[in-house]
Amino acid sequence: MALVKGIHHVCMKCDTMEKYEEAIRFYHETLEFPIVRQWPAGIMLSTGNGLIELFNNIEDRLPQGTIRHFALAADNVDALANRIEQAGYRITDPCHDVTIPSDPPFDIRIAFCIGPVGEEIELFEERS
Repeated sequence: MALVKGIHHVCMKCDTMEKYEEAIRFYHETLEFPIVRQWPAGIMLSTGNGLIELFNNIEDRLPQGTIRHFALAADNVDALANRIEQAGYRITDPCHDVTIPSDPPFDIRIAFCIGPVGEEIELFEERS
């Protein structure tokens, strides 16, 4: 059985509130992506086949650019992280539970790793 179900989301960080608001207008109003959930630091919008996650809590440009990471949807983040480690790749943020303070709250289990060409990958398991 495959451990990865597909790409869950692409995360982008906005360096100003103006850029954050512009990004929401573009994805929500122009492209008509519905808002899935929203919380003080961010928003998730549905593309119909995955999500775009925008954050508004960054002050400076990120060294990796606007796209912060991409997230792989998984049924078992722990098993996936274990497989990645066994293959010799570094887990940079170990498996842990998070509740995104949206309405309703969104319970997830996540971990992060660095892929073979330096890309940051979030391992993402929905719990709610």
